[in-house]
Amino acid sequence: MGLDTAVLYIVATPIGNLADMVPRAVEVLQSADLVAAEDTRHSQRLFSHFSIDTPLVAYHDHSDDQRTNKILERLAQGQTVALISDAGTPLISDPGYRLVRDAREQGFQVVPIPGPCAFVAALSAAGLPSDRFSFEGFLPAKSQARAKALDALAGETRTMVFYEAPHRVLGTLEAMAESFGGEREAVIARELTKAFETIQLMPLAELVEWVRADSNQQRGEIVLLVRGAAESKAAELDAESERVMKLLLAELPPKRAAALAAEITGVNKKALYNWSLAQK
Repeated sequence: MGLDTAVLYIVATPIGNLADMVPRAVEVLQSADLVAAEDTRHSQRLFSHFSIDTPLVAYHDHSDDQRTNKILERLAQGQTVALISDAGTPLISDPGYRLVRDAREQGFQVVPIPGPCAFVAALSAAGLPSDRFSFEGFLPAKSQARAKALDALAGETRTMVFYEAPHRVLGTLEAMAESFGGEREAVIARELTKAFETIQLMPLAELVEWVRADSNQQRGEIVLLVRGAAESKAAELDAESERVMKLLLAELPPKRAAALAAEITGVNKKALYNWSLAQK
């Protein structure tokens, strides 16, 4: 395969099963002058399996402008460079956008080589609405910031997709149940395409207990998906509940106002909170 010169290829690689590698991706990686990889040691297994001996250079979130400029210099010399992440499609919760942006600004062609993507695979098999969805990536690691981020998403009506680290997945599910309500449907998609692949759909409250009871579900690569809020719950309240919420919101943050209004009116706390978000 002859590659065009001065091209930056964005190459998707398997998220687990090496048989998912597309032939075009193998050809590009074998023929490129240089491969920029998130972790060169991690990529060696892929290279060994497909007999790829193209030189590797590290490129990740902490790479400085000097490393970016060196890659751009290779393009300026008419060479071809392929960008890969540890797994899946680069730039999806992975480094690379700065390099792509700079390459385009300098007039170089950027060509995607499509392939595996963890959140797309999870969404396709989750059983949640997929006509409209919101990819949220990783939530903040600290509990207070995570809760704030989830509270801001409580009124989101699209299916929400998250990545999460295994040691935080139980805490995140508990926080989701608190922010979205335990009855909201959610899916854990774990170790996709690998030997211990798991895709489980349950209400959040049940999913929390299921994951808590099985430590194996707190291991590996994890995608979490949550059904969006019902449109009516996000926007409609009776007149008296609206009046109470408006009075409380003048003095209190939305979450506290919703909790007090629920005690006063008997209306579901999440419905009240979602209504407050819809007023912004």
